[in-house]
Amino acid sequence: MDDEDRGMLTRVADYQWGRSAGRALFGDGDPEVTHTSSGRPRQVIADEGRLVTYATDGRFTLGVAGGRRLHDGLADGAYRVVVGDESEPFVREGRNAFAKFVRAADSEIRPGDEVLVTHERGEVLAVGRAELAGESMLDFETGVAVFVRDSAEAED
Repeated sequence: MDDEDRGMLTRVADYQWGRSAGRALFGDGDPEVTHTSSGRPRQVIADEGRLVTYATDGRFTLGVAGGRRLHDGLADGAYRVVVGDESEPFVREGRNAFAKFVRAADSEIRPGDEVLVTHERGEVLAVGRAELAGESMLDFETGVAVFVRDSAEAED
């Protein structure tokens, strides 16, 4: 990753997930950046897997490896949706996280945000797109809370 890519991608991550997200995602090692034919960054890949994809809307979509880095680098609870034992095996397999099984969620989450789905023990199970606001995930008894895009089992 060259300095120009690192600077731009770090700013986008900090904007999307808050200060220090760029450092958490891109600070360790030297991830590989693939580019589109026009030269725009597309994928950021580290030794442990895909960190993020830079989408055409100017936002990142997370890979599980990127989710783990954010989990370690962001404040406790930020952009996290916590599920319990009853839904853990399903989310780990890549199935969506349903509101009924959400134990906790960051109140700052908005629909469309990229979030981490973690187990109560703190392990990252999956990453995906929030379908509900964080507070609504706790209030609703039905419906998808997080559309899971990538899961820990799919990565293995």
